[in-house]
Amino acid sequence: MRVIHFAAECYPVAKVGGLADVLGSLPKYQRKAGIESSVVMPFYNKTFVQNNEFEVLHEGSIQQGNSSYHYSVLRERSNLLGFELILIKIPGLLDREEVYSYPDESEQFLAFQHAALDWLCATYQRPDIIHCHDHHAGLIPFYIENVDQFNLLKGVPTVATVHNGQYQGWLSWNSASLMPTFDTWRWGLLDWNGLINPLAALIKCCWAYTTVSEGYLHELYVRANGLEGLFEAERTKSYGIVNGIDTEVWDTATDPMLENNFSPAAVKKGKENNKSILCDTYGMDASLPLFVFIGRFALEKGADLLASVLVSVLERFEGEVNFFVLGSGDKGIEASLLKIREQFSQHLALFIGYNEELAHQVYAGADFLLMPSRVEPCGLNQLYAMRYGTVPVVHATGGLKDTVVDIGREGYGVLFNDISVNGVCEGIERALHFWRQTDQKQQTALRKKLMKLDFSWEKSAAKYTDLYKKLIN
Repeated sequence: MRVIHFAAECYPVAKVGGLADVLGSLPKYQRKAGIESSVVMPFYNKTFVQNNEFEVLHEGSIQQGNSSYHYSVLRERSNLLGFELILIKIPGLLDREEVYSYPDESEQFLAFQHAALDWLCATYQRPDIIHCHDHHAGLIPFYIENVDQFNLLKGVPTVATVHNGQYQGWLSWNSASLMPTFDTWRWGLLDWNGLINPLAALIKCCWAYTTVSEGYLHELYVRANGLEGLFEAERTKSYGIVNGIDTEVWDTATDPMLENNFSPAAVKKGKENNKSILCDTYGMDASLPLFVFIGRFALEKGADLLASVLVSVLERFEGEVNFFVLGSGDKGIEASLLKIREQFSQHLALFIGYNEELAHQVYAGADFLLMPSRVEPCGLNQLYAMRYGTVPVVHATGGLKDTVVDIGREGYGVLFNDISVNGVCEGIERALHFWRQTDQKQQTALRKKLMKLDFSWEKSAAKYTDLYKKLIN
């Protein structure tokens, strides 16, 4: 079985969020299961591309409105990632450093989808499954059924995965002139509320759609940034499949980013060593419980609540708790956190930006991971944290409530329902209560339990395989 994934991100080639982690792991585990899985993505002028060798598979050209674009299809030579990686390069359009936020972003992803399908048809490739991720690849199922240029691909089963339904890729109808010539009688498949909506088109036209957790699937029926009715109408072809993590990358026993590796059997000493290194580096007392936040400073991540939460907890439990915040995003949130750090410098460490190595070290050294997300389709941070023996303290939403069981129900984490400053503080207080009221033996037992939970890709990849076979048959 040959499966081609189309996406905007793939770790470690280009990463903005969890989409990249999924595309960097799922195809590798599918390959291990015997599926010929490939990733096709735009070319980005980033470190991974600069440091590795690529070969040209094909060159061609596409017409986008009045503009003609030459494109190249490049393949990473060594299968370094454990699967075939294909990049679509268009000089001046798909050869930039960043993934998003360019003023002509819509033209970039239109060209990416057009060129990728042109390449497949020009080289007579007809995969068994085409798997599209989020709106950046959202027009592909429509194209292969309604554009004569892509008739070779007509009838290929298509799977869509919704990683985040808040972002839909809206385009004005003026952008239709930039698309390959399609059957205009079918324009309604592209339209949603008077705009071309690539995510809506993806859900309408795909053979099946998945979300990255069962909980998020049900949330989309009632809260999907205007597409609730569409997800509900198409629910007979919907599947909730929780993301996994790459347990080869996220392994405390072998992680090269850790100064002190450890196994579940040595979790107590291992956590203490990594915590001491982290706290010594940032001038904090390692004997205190350490809460960490890792992620984007965005409203959906609940990062706007962080400043007030930190002040409230640090003032109430003065000298009794430490926090480490690693992330970037909204400049107002960054400024408020920088200001608070001046006030609580001995108990608050702050790293503005993203550093993959530091993230691994923070997971390994932390006692608790805080995730006050308003929206969390799956969430990977809580899975990484648990794999590293760190107790998750999370808002009960989406994939967080699917993967974290509250300690009050004989589980292994802390869930809170109220997404407010008070609600988050109550979650932190429950975690502190656990820290104070349980002895070292109980805490060590919980951390061992966390590290042995199975959130690997093997289980999730098998569910995708079952879905593929169902569609092919």
